[in-house]
Amino acid sequence: MKKILTILMCLPMGVFAQDINGADTAWIMTSIALVLFMTLPGLALFYGGLVRTNNILSILMQCFAITGIISILWFVVGYSIAFSGDNPYFGNFSNVLLTQVSINTVNGSIPESLFIMFQMTFAIITPALIIGSYAERMKFSAVLLFSSIWLLVVYAPITHWVWGGGWLENVLDYAGGIVVHITAGIAALVAAIVLGPRKDFFKKPIPPHNMTMTITGAAMLWVGWFGFNGGSALTAGGDAAMAILVTHISAATAAITWMFYEWIKFGKPTALGTVTGMVAGLGTITPASGFVGPTGALVIGFIAGIVCFNAVIIIKQKFKIDDSLDVFPVHGVGGIIGTLMAGFFASKELGIFSGQGGWDHEAIVISDQLQIQFTGVVATVVYTAVVTYLILKVVDAITGLRVSEEEEQQGLDIVSHEEKGYDL
Repeated sequence: MKKILTILMCLPMGVFAQDINGADTAWIMTSIALVLFMTLPGLALFYGGLVRTNNILSILMQCFAITGIISILWFVVGYSIAFSGDNPYFGNFSNVLLTQVSINTVNGSIPESLFIMFQMTFAIITPALIIGSYAERMKFSAVLLFSSIWLLVVYAPITHWVWGGGWLENVLDYAGGIVVHITAGIAALVAAIVLGPRKDFFKKPIPPHNMTMTITGAAMLWVGWFGFNGGSALTAGGDAAMAILVTHISAATAAITWMFYEWIKFGKPTALGTVTGMVAGLGTITPASGFVGPTGALVIGFIAGIVCFNAVIIIKQKFKIDDSLDVFPVHGVGGIIGTLMAGFFASKELGIFSGQGGWDHEAIVISDQLQIQFTGVVATVVYTAVVTYLILKVVDAITGLRVSEEEEQQGLDIVSHEEKGYDL
């Protein structure tokens, strides 16, 4: 027996872990870092620069706190709800505390522990995106309670619907058009309506306090998104490379489209508009990033720049909704557009618009797939809106949602944390 063990120890490691691919594993490790980088510090700085000086620290703190609490909840029960069981609507609790996961369990060609961590970064950034809709006016205790409940009863079940073998498994959502952007966008819209506008929203414009910080955060989001979409291939091959390429093309196209559109409409292009267009392009290409080619990405980016630009104006000026940092018009509208466009451009019949990945383009019939995509969008919008509203009402009953007018005027940095972001 001792001689046999000695011989086995001399064999290549692939004999022991033949299902694990080293290149794939290394790429997903890198992608995890990139996606977490999107929230901390990317999203934190992007949002932080957009609020007023007396609320900057509260935004950074909310991003940090959400990262911590969502990580723990994902480990305890969130992953089990999303990726366990064969129920079409809700996972089960068989993998609570990851009891079925060990160093040897695999998911495809990577360790399951790595897949769990990759999905955790998605679970973190989704409720963090919603911060932008209630910035400068929600209690910190309400932020934590809302984000925690929302993860378990909205995000995790919808993840199961789409990626966990649920009833929407035939929807084309490569990296989170439905799972991340539509859920966050719709939740943001509902939160903004339920909370009502900031005290000064109707009196005067509320400009960003630090555009340098916002542009820095936006640049980090652009880089991190390569892991967000490219990592969703779960391999280090051509699918990941194509996803990164189309992601970049869509982001660049949407940024330039928004810039010129704003230039023509208002006389001058702004840095804020350009980086917002870039984020819109990234969010819109996300569901389609594994199903379209570069030309399709160019068209999607152009559509995102035009439609999301007008959505921002309509939400704020026509409907008077204080979605403070434009979460719904950028992420929600972008996610809806991208999800529908994924079903349209993925077909081989569209030639240069379709991608070059390993999926079966020939099997995609545009009319049928669009119906599937539309069903997924409608179901997600309705479920997210209703359940988010109920969660907000529950949280309001427990802790209250808004700070007082006096506290809002003072700023959440002092009110919530007894600290200042700036010593002015």
